[in-house]
Amino acid sequence: MSRDSVLNHAYAVILAGGSGTRFWPASRRRRPKQLLEGTFGPGTLLQRTVARIRPLIPADRTYVFTNTLLKRPIAKLLPEIPSRQIVAEPAARNTAPALGLAAQEILRRDPEGIMVVLPSDHLITKPAVFRSVIRAAIQAGSTEGRSVLVGLKPSSAHTGFGYIRQGSEISPLAGHRIFRAQSFIEKPPADVAAQYVAAGDYLWNGGMFVWRASTILANLARFKPGIAHSLKRIAEAGTRSAATRKRIYPKIEKISIDYAVVQQADDVYVIPAEMGWSDVGSWSEVYTLRSKDKRRNARPARSLCYDAQGNLIVADKFVAAVDVQDLVIIETADAILVANRNRAQDVGKAVVELERRGWEDLL
Repeated sequence: MSRDSVLNHAYAVILAGGSGTRFWPASRRRRPKQLLEGTFGPGTLLQRTVARIRPLIPADRTYVFTNTLLKRPIAKLLPEIPSRQIVAEPAARNTAPALGLAAQEILRRDPEGIMVVLPSDHLITKPAVFRSVIRAAIQAGSTEGRSVLVGLKPSSAHTGFGYIRQGSEISPLAGHRIFRAQSFIEKPPADVAAQYVAAGDYLWNGGMFVWRASTILANLARFKPGIAHSLKRIAEAGTRSAATRKRIYPKIEKISIDYAVVQQADDVYVIPAEMGWSDVGSWSEVYTLRSKDKRRNARPARSLCYDAQGNLIVADKFVAAVDVQDLVIIETADAILVANRNRAQDVGKAVVELERRGWEDLL
């Protein structure tokens, strides 16, 4: 296929089923991180994801995979996407089964279909660079059997991300260098992450994948035949596929695509990129995105910080903060969060505790 014809076979698969517990109390099961309006800038992260890929892949070739709670609000948020392409999984089974379902649908529609898998809840401040990288990845991923990842050049020794080690370089495509993926490391300790960053040949795994639909289904059949068999039964159900999916899908193994396929497959490549990427994984990262006063407080204009510094305040009510520092103060209609900004990653643990105590109305 020529470069232009390859793009005509590209389909976006946007994963939008996460709960975003680290952004409680703003984020809830019915309004998770990717659907929060204005928290991370204009619109929602999901809308910005769809808008970012649209110059390459139109809405009629864009799929959104989510859960049953979110299908209706997502359809309302994204009226340009055909409703049949907003797919609600009957149960949360992680990314391997979801992407297998997506691959079946795309392969049924287009035997030469190429999947561009994108998270819905990340922030990218250089969308033109993103599209240039994805265009190169689509060209590389159009080869049968090949899987292509987008690797983010690390800006810190972050311990919450997976790392990809670059191997040998192959011929560049569309002005981008491409390397074999030599190895994968999940969430290393701080000292090891620092070594990776210093070495210069490790990249963050941002969860962006490109491959032919036929390639991922073949790899699932090879490495996870149980999942592949269940997905095949769903695909063969025809007019009964919805009922069959509801019956079979919740029994499928719950596993990520990284563990199920990517870390085992042959012909896996990575394209390094610097695109202003952030997974905005906690309130502390929202703090870094917002403008601040002279004492480094990110706060509404109608608020008071007296002898206070380094705080994040997100509230409609008037908040006065006195002689405190490095706090996260988040107010919603039914809850208030006060946390140490340096421990903002642990807000998700508080949500687990809420669930354990049976406070379902707050989830």
